[in-house]
Amino acid sequence: MLTAYIQAAMRRATYELLPDDEGYYGQIPLLEGVFATAATLEDCREELRSVLEGWIILGLSMRHPFPEIDGHGLTVQQDAA
Repeated sequence: MLTAYIQAAMRRATYELLPDDEGYYGQIPLLEGVFATAATLEDCREELRSVLEGWIILGLSMRHPFPEIDGHGLTVQQDAA
């Protein structure tokens, strides 16, 4: 479930070349705050994936809802009282 969600999110990533050979900017527009910059496109992809993983961990710990991406979702289970 988690791997499928990450893969679906990464398929939605967009990248752009920054001016003056400053590297690349990548983001996942559907996920607020998930963006990265790096010198090469491959490094930008890796950094974006790392940011996404941290974003998911933080969201899980704070019990935030996650948007569904291409039929993949993450749900936070409530503790039994």
